[in-house]
Amino acid sequence: MANQRRRLALSVARKDLRIERRSHVLTAQILPFTLVTMVLFAFALDATSVLQRVAPGLVWLAVLFSMMIVVQRAFAVETADGALDALRSAGADMSGVFFGKFIALVVQLIIVEGALWIAAVLLYGIELRLGGIVLLVTSSISATCGLAAIGTIYGGLASGIQGRESLLPLLVLPVASPVLIGATRSAEAAFGIGGTVASEGWPWLGLLTVFAVAFVVVGSFAFGPLVDD
Repeated sequence: MANQRRRLALSVARKDLRIERRSHVLTAQILPFTLVTMVLFAFALDATSVLQRVAPGLVWLAVLFSMMIVVQRAFAVETADGALDALRSAGADMSGVFFGKFIALVVQLIIVEGALWIAAVLLYGIELRLGGIVLLVTSSISATCGLAAIGTIYGGLASGIQGRESLLPLLVLPVASPVLIGATRSAEAAFGIGGTVASEGWPWLGLLTVFAVAFVVVGSFAFGPLVDD
């Protein structure tokens, strides 16, 4: 059973990433949109001290919006060709589908985050200290897993509902708020913004890890019933 679930998860993840590689939506649409947003904020705020203070929050908001676009598209493809219905009819383990879509979403979000952090350093003059690199990387991974789990859960829930494009943000934003707050505070500590030190970010990393584990566990059990409904 575990081997079947693992094979199904890897198959779903490869399929989603293959679709992205062929469509270039992430690289040709989402990444340019988020990077242009970062540039616009650089011109709009036009003050190095202000930009440095708000940079972590801007990055994670951009990641959240990117996630919702990716999730909406991934489940729109599944709904259009009836793939989820076919898997359910075939008796597939839906937790394997959850993990597959979760893995594919994590990979895509990490690409977005890498580009956004580089843009923040170049555009906003943020100095990444050596002691903050480990904190930034680990907290980004934990926050990404939490957001990806949330996006997959609610993407499945909204997949069969009319108007899911407007419904998904309403479902995701309240639940994702603790992850965004923790990720932003941890990044502020990693960069030393506002006189913080890296050690102040580790408790936020612990909170992010708890959220990530909780959402992944809940998603693995709840995804099937949510999609069935």
